[in-house]
Amino acid sequence: MTETRIDHLIVTAPDLASGAELVRRALGVELQTGGKHASLGTHNLVLKLGDAIYLEVIAPDPDAPDPGRPRWFELDDRRPPRLAGWAARTSDIRATAAASSEALGTIAEMSRGDLNWLITIPDDGKLPLGGAGPALIEWRTPHPAARMRDAGCSLAVLEAFHPDARRVSALLRSLSVRDEVPVSSAERPYLRARFQTPGGPRSLGSP
Repeated sequence: MTETRIDHLIVTAPDLASGAELVRRALGVELQTGGKHASLGTHNLVLKLGDAIYLEVIAPDPDAPDPGRPRWFELDDRRPPRLAGWAARTSDIRATAAASSEALGTIAEMSRGDLNWLITIPDDGKLPLGGAGPALIEWRTPHPAARMRDAGCSLAVLEAFHPDARRVSALLRSLSVRDEVPVSSAERPYLRARFQTPGGPRSLGSP
C-alpha cells in the first residue's frame, strides 16, 4: 500500500484578506501570493512549512466566473476564516482512494500556473468527515513548497476532532497516513495545528 503524508493545511475564508489576517494573528507571519484555480473559481495565498508541506489560505476569486458547480472545501458557505481541512499526498491517488474506508470524492485534474496535480473533490463540495478527513493529492510537477519563501515556520502536529473519532482513525489507517495525526472525540468536527514559528510555539484552529 502506498503511504501518504500530510501535504498541506487548508484555511478557508470568504476573501483572502481575512484569511491572511487570521494566519497573521495566529502565527505572526505573512503569506505569499499563490495563484488562481480557474476551474473552481478560487485563488490562494501560501506559507511554506517544510520542503514538501505548506499552508494555504483559499477563498472564492471575485474576478472569476461562477464555476457552475459547488466550490471545493465548502467555500460557497462563506464562513468566517478557519482551519477547515487538509490534504494528504500520495504517489498513486487511484490506488489510495480505492483503499479508503470513506468516499473522498471524484479524482480531478487541477492546475495553478505551471503546477499540475490530481486531487479528490466531493461533488457536493463538502469536506470529508467535516474536515477531519483529508483530500488526497498527487503532484504531477515538483512540489510547490520547494520554491516558496521560508518564513521560519514548521508544522509540529495536526490534530483532528470528530464526534466519531474511531471512524476518522479507521480512515487514516486505510489511507496509510505515515504522519501521526492524533484523533479525539468532540461534539463537532474541527482541526487544530501546532507550529514552531519565529515567535515560538503557536497554534491555529479551535472548536
